[in-house]
Formats: sequence, structure tokens, C-alpha cells
Amino acid sequence: MLKEFVKEKHCVFYDSASDWKDAIHKACEPIIADRTVEPEYADEIVRCVEKYGPYIILIPGVAMPHSTEGGALVHKTCISFMKLAKPVSFDDQDPEKYADLFFTIASGNAEKHLEEMQQLAALLTDDAVVEDLHKVTSEADLEALGEKYNL
Repeated sequence: MLKEFVKEKHCVFYDSASDWKDAIHKACEPIIADRTVEPEYADEIVRCVEKYGPYIILIPGVAMPHSTEGGALVHKTCISFMKLAKPVSFDDQDPEKYADLFFTIASGNAEKHLEEMQQLAALLTDDAVVEDLHKVTSEADLEALGEKYNL
């Protein structure tokens, strides 16, 4: 999975984002660039987080931006990756609602989506992998991590 992010050009690295909304827009850039999703998909994710709260935070430090309502804006199924050097907060009242790792989900095929979600869940339940992901700063780091863990 990690090697695929690099191969597919579905990964980006930034020092910071001005806020969580900017982070979501940055996280969507790779899948907008290759037309996996329409540019409005990032706005749709922002609207969903505003409507439902920070449901995209899986564990402290890790977000999974996706829209619960923007299916028409998605052309194919994939996951992309973004790493911020400086995490963003999604809720100033809850110190656990922050993220520096973003796994953006675009779901256009339910079966493939389920398969990718299972791979992502397995990756995120391995504390060593998550700890190492927090340290990556480049595509080369991400690819090396993919080699190390065969992901």
C-alpha cells in the first residue's frame, strides 16, 4: 500500500497547513490532479466535517478524509497519503482531535473500497508502522517504509 502511494503519485508532504480545512484541500491534491475526484470533493469533505464533526480522526494523529455524501464527485476508488510536519487541530477543545497523517479515501467501487479499507485498517493497527509513518518526510522515506514492512 505505501509503495503504491508513491507509484501512483498519490502522496504529498507539507510543512504545515493553515488549518484543518486547508489540510483537507492539500490532502486531496494528488487525487484531484489525476482526476480520480472532482476538485469539489475537498469542499464536500470539509462540509461533512462541519456538519458531523471531526469523524475523520481515526486515532490521535491520523485522519481519514472522505465524504459521506460526495459519491458523484468520485470517478474511481483509491486512497492517497499526506504527511504534515506540523499537525493541525480539528477541535481546540479536544487535544486528541489532531492529525499529521492523512489517508484520503475516494470510493467509486464498493468492493475495491472495502478491500482498501481492510488494508488501511491492518496498517493502522500496527503501532510500529504508525510510529514510523509519523517520521516520514518524503516519497523516498515512504517507499523505504513500504519496503521495510512489505506494504
